[in-house]
This record gives sequence, C-alpha cells and structure tokens, in this order.
Amino acid sequence: MATDEEIARFGASLGELHRLLRRRTHARADREPLPEAQVEVLLLVRAAPEISGKEVAARLGTAANTVSTLVRDLTDAGLLVRDRDPADRRVVRLRLTEAAHRRMADYEVHRAALLTEALAALDPPARAAVLAAAPHLDALLTALRARP
Repeated sequence: MATDEEIARFGASLGELHRLLRRRTHARADREPLPEAQVEVLLLVRAAPEISGKEVAARLGTAANTVSTLVRDLTDAGLLVRDRDPADRRVVRLRLTEAAHRRMADYEVHRAALLTEALAALDPPARAAVLAAAPHLDALLTALRARP
C-alpha cells in the first residue's frame, strides 16, 4: 500500500497538472478561460444531454441556486440552451450550443498538442509508463465517482 506521503504527492501532482494544463491550453488557444464551475456544467451537459438543472446540482453536489446562476451565465454567453421539458414544464432541460461544441473541441485540440509536446520531452520508458497509467487513472476516477 502507498504511504501517506506518496498519496499526497500523487494528489498534488494531479492538481498541479490539471491547473497548468488548463492555463497553458487557454493561453495557446488565445482565449480567456471559463470559470472551473462553468466548465464542470458544460462537461456534464455534454456527457448527459437534456439533463435537468436539478440533476446537475445533484451530480455536482452543489445548491440549485448556484447551478441556476451558472446556467444563466452560460446561456448569456451563448454556450448553453435551456428548454422546458414538454412532459413537465417546471423542469428545465439543458443542452450545449454549437458554439460550446466548437469551443470544447478547440480546447481539446490545443490540450492534446500540449500533452503531445510534453510527452515527447520524456524518455521513452517514462512516456510509456505515463500513457500506460491512463486506464488506471480512469479506474480511479470511476472509484471516486462511486463514492458519496
């Protein structure tokens, strides 16, 4: 089993990797980054189109009024569309706009290019080890999602 120090170092590295990759990807795309909370909403709506605002709040573990503000801001920015559920007009269903799809695809292209460049700087065994860890990181993500 890993030591507390190894686990702390792993968590810190993942966090810094995420922050650095996010900042550099936006700089490369020459675009202001969206707030992290808005990105979380967009990713969730992309994964589950027509999700309700209430479901978004539950999955993100945040208050409904917080999600309402995020949805309003994303709608005002032209990245999200709110539709009333025809079966229950009290429910709002969310979907991405074409602009959101393009923005997310553009971000992913820039992120992949940055990762490709960084991976190329590693020696072949280190590069192979990092890439081989991807399925295990996916499993870790699944395990974390399954926990309340």
